[in-house]
Amino acid sequence: MSELCVNLLCPARLEEKLLDSLLVFPGISLFTSTPTAAHGMSHERMSASEQVMGRSFVTLVQVLLPAQGKAALLSCLQEQFAGAGLRYWVSPVIEAGEIV
Repeated sequence: MSELCVNLLCPARLEEKLLDSLLVFPGISLFTSTPTAAHGMSHERMSASEQVMGRSFVTLVQVLLPAQGKAALLSCLQEQFAGAGLRYWVSPVIEAGEIV
C-alpha cells in the first residue's frame, strides 16, 4: 500500500482547529506540525509587518496517510476551511518506518 504526505500551510489563527480535525480524521497514521515562514503567500492575507518582511508566519502540517485517503481528506478540509487560505501540496512517500 502506498503512502502520501499531504503538506499543509496553515495560518496561525486556524492551527488548533486544523490539528483537532486531523486528530479525528480516519486513516491518518501520523502528522507533524512546525511553525515556519512561508514566502510567496497572497498579500491580501498578510499582516502589514509580514508584507514588509516578505514572509508569512504559518504552521506547516505534514500528514502521512494511505494514497486512497487523499481525496477524502482534501474534501473534508475544503468543507471545513473554505476561503481560509489553507495551501497544500502532496508528495509520495518513498519509504517509511520506525527505527527500533
